[in-house]
Amino acid sequence: MIKWICMSAAIFPGKQAVHAQSGPAYTDGINAWHTERMESLKKEDGWLNLVGLYWLEPGKNSFGSGATNKLVFPAGTIPAQAGYFELQDTIVTLVAQKGVELKVDNKTITREIIFQNKPGRPVISSYGTLRWTIIKRNDKIGVRLRDLHSDELTNFKGIDRYPVDENFRVSAVLDTINQPSSIAITNILGQTSLQQFAGKLRFSLQGKPYSLDALEEDGELFVIFADQTNKQYTYPSGRFLLVKKPGADGHTVIDFNKAYNPPCAFTDFATCPLPPAQNRLAVAVSAGEKKWGKH
Repeated sequence: MIKWICMSAAIFPGKQAVHAQSGPAYTDGINAWHTERMESLKKEDGWLNLVGLYWLEPGKNSFGSGATNKLVFPAGTIPAQAGYFELQDTIVTLVAQKGVELKVDNKTITREIIFQNKPGRPVISSYGTLRWTIIKRNDKIGVRLRDLHSDELTNFKGIDRYPVDENFRVSAVLDTINQPSSIAITNILGQTSLQQFAGKLRFSLQGKPYSLDALEEDGELFVIFADQTNKQYTYPSGRFLLVKKPGADGHTVIDFNKAYNPPCAFTDFATCPLPPAQNRLAVAVSAGEKKWGKH
């Protein structure tokens, strides 16, 4: 299962939901959703405070702000020599330099296992305003570093978006007949993996038929799509969308006004999935979030 989504998003339920709300009430609902998303980006586990992603090598990986370390953390955020990460198989152990107060889940440690490639909540290590977790992407294991006082977070003023347009809220049918159980998804690292396939969402937009392959994601449908607004107006590599699973009649609603930027639109230190070829729409979806900052 892919875990790339910035936040959960409510989608209007059922086939009749396309016309369940309209006019100012609908616009207010989208605006409220957008406000909630902006707040989610600013949280401690949001995407605005990432300041590093360091891939580990087997054995000891020294870290700190000093240039001689294998992993060089941002200057002024941590001592020059802070300790090391030891990678053995898929187990990562954090070892503190003598006199450096590193914490694991708010407990001061000298040596602690922080990753064992098991399901569960990520272990959070910290020093000062820094927070880091271990991530695994296929055969690569790395340190994802956050700074709660990062410049991107401090200077964040929101994301430009298209005006709310009800024409981009459309009925859809989830086609699961004779569909595969998984499809290949490639991320920005060039890694390809099979992901659980939910089916094809079939819909009409501007009088023409289209389809989007949807993935299973925590009880919802997750869509990675590209369209003709990419590069000039929206993030070049496409956008994400959450869609409510259909009811017994197989119908649901796609609301492109809730199309949102992937984490890679905000940081160089994310590992986003890319839209599969079949999800590149030959239409301009001028709804949802636009490009943000240098990304």
